[in-house]
Amino acid sequence: MALRREGLIRVGTAGWSYPDWEGLVYPSPRPRGFDPLRFLSGLFDVIEINSTFYRPAERGMAASWLARVAGNARFVFTAKLWRGFTHDRGEPHHTEEQAWRDGLAPLAEAGKLSCVLVQFPHSFRPAEEGREYLASLIDRFSDYRLVVELRRRDWADAATLEWLSAKGVAFCDVDQPRLGTGGGATLRPTEHVTAPVAYVRLHGRNAPTWFAKDEGRDARYDYLYTPAELEPWLTAFQRMVEKAEELHVIANNHFRGKAVVNALMIRAMLQDEPVKAPAELLAAYPQLQPFALQPPQGSLF
Repeated sequence: MALRREGLIRVGTAGWSYPDWEGLVYPSPRPRGFDPLRFLSGLFDVIEINSTFYRPAERGMAASWLARVAGNARFVFTAKLWRGFTHDRGEPHHTEEQAWRDGLAPLAEAGKLSCVLVQFPHSFRPAEEGREYLASLIDRFSDYRLVVELRRRDWADAATLEWLSAKGVAFCDVDQPRLGTGGGATLRPTEHVTAPVAYVRLHGRNAPTWFAKDEGRDARYDYLYTPAELEPWLTAFQRMVEKAEELHVIANNHFRGKAVVNALMIRAMLQDEPVKAPAELLAAYPQLQPFALQPPQGSLF
């Protein structure tokens, strides 16, 4: 099913720097001058910066990112808000806020920072205190286009959605394991559009490890979507872009390059034609081959 509205949908991955992508997404050994970010900007037109969730970017580094994606005029970044604002909510964090803002300034000034993702943990509840904190955080960062990721089902009520819409803040749609019951269950896909930009994050459906305390991050995101699992999302994307000016689709199932596999599948399915893909990734994941152009011998893709 091809979507013909050029420019409305951008597809990419959450992050680009993972050791287990070597020899799969990126060639190993890397050719002289090879740059992972420049390489991915030849495949996708959006990447979500996840390092800013853990620490502020350095201004010089952000300027370097900007230069490295210059070959793709359609390319934009999104960036995660630092986790102190969403996970350590009892502190003012004034110094960290300024550092976070300063670090991303080159992208914002160049018009290449599409939006900021405010990702809360599943433990963040829609009680009165939680709603007040969310409102204060949205006001604090209202100079950015904001996307709020709320992972509990009880956040997806009409009052919250109407309030976000009035604020012009996007409600992040997520694909994640379906766990729990009632309001505290994990959020199901919603297709809610509350702002000019719509946002979807695909985390995978690895239910056994999702809340396991003894499992690391890699185990949680070790999941490869099948084309049949992605098909319903294509229909959802069509409905969402009929309400939004643009849609970002971010694959976060990063383990061993699976986010890249699924993001490329989605691009091919949207365009109804094969796309470029890294040669090593095609060899490792035969499921990708029907969606990919076959690279010439010796080519990176």
